[in-house]
Amino acid sequence: MSHFETIHPALQHHIVNSLGWRELRPFQEAVIPPILAGKHLIILAPTAGGKTEAAFFPVLSRMLSEGWTGLSVLYICPIKALLNNVDVRLQRYCRLVGRSSALWHGDITPSARRRILRDPPDCLLTTPESLEVILVSPNVDARRLFSKLQVVIIDEIHAFAGDDRGWHLLAVLERLTRLAGHEVQRLGLSATVGNPDALAEWLAGACTRERHVYLPLENQGAAEITLDYVGSLHNAATVISRLHRGEKRLVFVDSRTRAEQLAQELRHLEVTTFITHSSLSQEQRHAAEEAFAFRTDCVIVATSVLELGIDVGNLDRVIQIDSPPTVSSFLQRMGRTGRRPGTTRNCLILATKDETLVQAAGLLHLWATEYIEPITPPSEPWHILAQQLMALALQERGIGRQDWLGWIKKVPAFAQMTMQQIDSLVQWMLKRQILWEDQGIFWLGRRGEETYGRRHFMMLFSVFTSPPVFSVFYGRHELGFVDETTFLGKLDGPRVLSLGGRSWLVNHIDWQHRVAYVEAVEVKGQSRWKGERPGLGFKLCQSIKHLLTGENDCEMWSKRARQYIERVRTEFAWLRPQGTVIALAKNGKATWWTFAGSGGNAALAYALSQATGGGATYDSFTVTFESHLSANTLARILDKLRTRNVPEMRVVVDEQAIKGLKFSECLPHDLALSMLQMRLSDRQATKWVLEQPERFIDINVFP
Repeated sequence: MSHFETIHPALQHHIVNSLGWRELRPFQEAVIPPILAGKHLIILAPTAGGKTEAAFFPVLSRMLSEGWTGLSVLYICPIKALLNNVDVRLQRYCRLVGRSSALWHGDITPSARRRILRDPPDCLLTTPESLEVILVSPNVDARRLFSKLQVVIIDEIHAFAGDDRGWHLLAVLERLTRLAGHEVQRLGLSATVGNPDALAEWLAGACTRERHVYLPLENQGAAEITLDYVGSLHNAATVISRLHRGEKRLVFVDSRTRAEQLAQELRHLEVTTFITHSSLSQEQRHAAEEAFAFRTDCVIVATSVLELGIDVGNLDRVIQIDSPPTVSSFLQRMGRTGRRPGTTRNCLILATKDETLVQAAGLLHLWATEYIEPITPPSEPWHILAQQLMALALQERGIGRQDWLGWIKKVPAFAQMTMQQIDSLVQWMLKRQILWEDQGIFWLGRRGEETYGRRHFMMLFSVFTSPPVFSVFYGRHELGFVDETTFLGKLDGPRVLSLGGRSWLVNHIDWQHRVAYVEAVEVKGQSRWKGERPGLGFKLCQSIKHLLTGENDCEMWSKRARQYIERVRTEFAWLRPQGTVIALAKNGKATWWTFAGSGGNAALAYALSQATGGGATYDSFTVTFESHLSANTLARILDKLRTRNVPEMRVVVDEQAIKGLKFSECLPHDLALSMLQMRLSDRQATKWVLEQPERFIDINVFP
């Protein structure tokens, strides 16, 4: 008997007859038994490969077989656009078997919300932030609404787990579990995760049921990938206009400004072009995506907003301008193709600069070795704990000093915090009048009401929607994005970025709106490699080093890409596969080429600043000494540094970064500082660098 035959007969009938499906995909069949058994599960399958149906059909079967009533299923997505997309399908599936589904997020009208509360659907599609609003609303009986909850399905779970939204999500799930009075099954869906077993443990937390990971059994087949060097955005538009005519093409670009520029270039070349990015209104984006979905010979230019599984129809081609940020992102984007029978996944990467060409080549090397970045939840989320304490005070109309932690203490990050630290957080919030205590009951204090009470406490819940990136602006012109860690570390001198092949002096950082304002500067003696795309990880930097020190080429490289990579290799002829290099330049500065990633170099830069008595700056590839030091002096300093305990090698955090942290006013300085220090550093990478022998070269590395 097939697994399909174990689901409810009515659902079987409609899958075959109403939907016209002759059979389920192999992975959809394979996940039926653990879901029917109520186990916690991570389902990994390609983008747009049917993960929603793989999770929802067995859950719908349980709903019918076990006679669930009331709101029994939550379907959670990271963005509203994805919810809107999934809503159409789930409503249809539910109606086929006489059940109901509804949508709840910030754009849903008050009347629609009242209908949901008056007659709860069997399945509710929402975001964690909207769930939080429901929990604290004085107009909602949350205990009644969630008392029959059985299953939570989390789509694109990797988008949550890698930042603070993940900790917020787990805390909300713990509160829902307590309201339901029983353990709620947790199902996570993703296309790209490097450590699925760890993610399953993270999702299940302290739950007692078994937790499993499903990896797809079917072979995804070959992929057609080409890396080409075009030298400019104008040339990229020309290539796109001439290739793959008559096909539907999705082009990813790294900034909104470049997306607009490329769209304009393509339209000038008479290519039917649509555009979508986060600065456009929801209506504009939806109109562009809907129009694109029903066209054939056209292009849609997008930033990462289309990386998640929003349906834009069957794509013929994915084109990437410059390098994707991670292997995971590359897989998400390429996975939009190859969905139709007889078609192949594909991606054309068009590099406009030497730096992005080499980064893309390094990333493709990692992909070829089947590497995917592990999802690492951020360390020490003290601000999330503070936010949850305030939310619980609102939810319970006052929460007991002895009771509040019991609601959320099973969240893994909170379970690792000591009671002494937690008490110091509570005392700080009381002292700052963010909280108020009356006979052992916590309420929001005067300052808490003033700070977070605007628009019915929406300030308390909209905090987690900002991505951990900063926009970089030169006047009104957006240059691109950089990772937030670029600005966390404190520098003694000016902060200089390299974006778009130029150097930019940072004049002002707007932490609240996550924007950095810069002006153009000429920095002599700085390689174009240094500071480009800050925030690269250790594995990618090492892959780039492997590329620069190698001699082989790759079948995915075009002839032009090969030529330019060989030219770059010539510039780095002094580099060796093993060890690290300290280059003593003619300008008197020493640059340590570690290729350790920004996190690994951050701690090294601070430790070396202390040891030398002068400044040291860092980026993803190097640590640069501001003082003029001889090779012998540097060798002695490094030998002494190797005797230190790596966990004790902290980084200096910019005080403005602490002030810019969400809920920073809720945190004692030591907790906020510790959190940012942990997040800025990569101890494993730092340890690796110190274990490598260094080699000194006395040449002008920066011509």
